[in-house]
Amino acid sequence: VANNIGDNRIQFSVTLPATKNAFTEEEIQIKSISSKAVNTEVENEIASKQDKTKLLIVEDNTDIKDFIVSLFKDSFVIITANNGQEGIDKTLEKLPDIVISDIMMPVKDGIELCHEIKTNKLTSHIPVVLLTAKVGEENEIKGYKTGADAYITKPFSSEKLKLIVSQLIETRKKLEAYYSKTFNINPELAITSTESDFLKDLQKVLEEHITDTSFTSEKFSKLMLMSRTQLHRKLNAIVGMSTSEFIRSQRLKLAKKLLQESDSSISEIAYQVGFNTPSYFNKCFKEVYGTTPKEYITKRD
Repeated sequence: VANNIGDNRIQFSVTLPATKNAFTEEEIQIKSISSKAVNTEVENEIASKQDKTKLLIVEDNTDIKDFIVSLFKDSFVIITANNGQEGIDKTLEKLPDIVISDIMMPVKDGIELCHEIKTNKLTSHIPVVLLTAKVGEENEIKGYKTGADAYITKPFSSEKLKLIVSQLIETRKKLEAYYSKTFNINPELAITSTESDFLKDLQKVLEEHITDTSFTSEKFSKLMLMSRTQLHRKLNAIVGMSTSEFIRSQRLKLAKKLLQESDSSISEIAYQVGFNTPSYFNKCFKEVYGTTPKEYITKRD
């Protein structure tokens, strides 16, 4: 509605209906509010926690457990257990980055817990620090025989414990960085025999199936005799990749070798290593190596 309110001045009044019934279905546009935007703060908090290293503390003495928690709570996501069996269960459920465990505990002791962790291929990569009031070389040797990465007698120095944990975490990160950078699976670098066996199985499956275009995460996990979730969590822990990312990295490593040594065309190599399309192969190759396959060949020549 237009109203004359003075010299050369007109006022326009626009009335819009406020009810849904005033519009047809074609005129209504429903825009959903992004849950991502609504939950940004929550998601950031979750991401922050996920970025932190997970530490499992297994100790039946409440005072000692609380003391150890106080040493690491600012830098780690803390998980606790009150005995060896509970510690084993939480290790399998949470897959922590490192475990600190007392030896003398009810239900199952720390020696049994360490043995279970180190002989299970899902958890064999996890460093274990054993704490004990028992002194003497014999007890220490027994601890190391189970696969323990460190053995500390009580009472212990808080700085010593923090330093050992830091060094063990750093060693795992270096191994992860090595795998991520080179894409090489080297069983000789494994810390335990179970871990070595796992990497050998991994290597064997890859050698036999990596060039098969139907070699998916699901097929990979079946051949490794693990669930998809278990294999994903294991690979993420030791190489920092999901199962599909790991398969892709191994195909690209093989493709790079073929580009260096083979006279096959880029498209032929893409299909040979298991990619469904040359275009997707080009995209993935450039993302990883910073150059297209064609540019890579040119530099080689």
